[in-house]
Amino acid sequence: MYQSGKFQPWVVLMRVGRVAACALWWVAGSVSAQSTDAQARLKESATNPALAQTLATLGRKAAAVCANCHGEGGTSALPTVPNLAAQNPAYLLEQMGQFADGRRKNEFMQGMIKAMKVDERAGVAMYYGAQKLALPVPVHSPLVDQGKALYARNCFRCHGTDGLGSEAFARIAGQQAGYVTQTLKRYRTGSGPRVNELMAANTKQLSDGDIQALAAYLASLR
Repeated sequence: MYQSGKFQPWVVLMRVGRVAACALWWVAGSVSAQSTDAQARLKESATNPALAQTLATLGRKAAAVCANCHGEGGTSALPTVPNLAAQNPAYLLEQMGQFADGRRKNEFMQGMIKAMKVDERAGVAMYYGAQKLALPVPVHSPLVDQGKALYARNCFRCHGTDGLGSEAFARIAGQQAGYVTQTLKRYRTGSGPRVNELMAANTKQLSDGDIQALAAYLASLR
């Protein structure tokens, strides 16, 4: 820090920068570890009834906060807020991890999920995965038929023939039409809070009418 009796501020700045970089690395690693631990706890619960019961209790309590936006039991009453009921728990945990580490951009969701403990995350995912969508009987329309044809060409390879998804891909059967419409348009323009090259490629050629038809078809699935 001293040379010829003079203070060298650049040395201090360098050391401060190193400390800050280490702190950021530690935080990112901690968030990633939480996501991995939550997935491990979810898998363990499949063969550990006592743990499964503990996670279910924690998840039901924690989900009471989520109900304000995502609805009781995970069936949303808001057209642009997604249903969480019947989603694959492993998929939900992955999305929670992405919110927590900033890969999905939503300040409210990030803060809420980062505040959850590992078992609370696993419990919430388990809770919603066990819920059934509470949706009215769909009304058939020509738009649904158009959407079904589009789905068969563009979507089934990842989301499944019935839209039920998997650990890696979302369940989109019975999803809110408004949410699907908004999400597909954001993927198409690259203007949303998350970017996905595969979804961008598959939505690039869709018209607004195509997106409306897809949303209607998906909302009709049960």
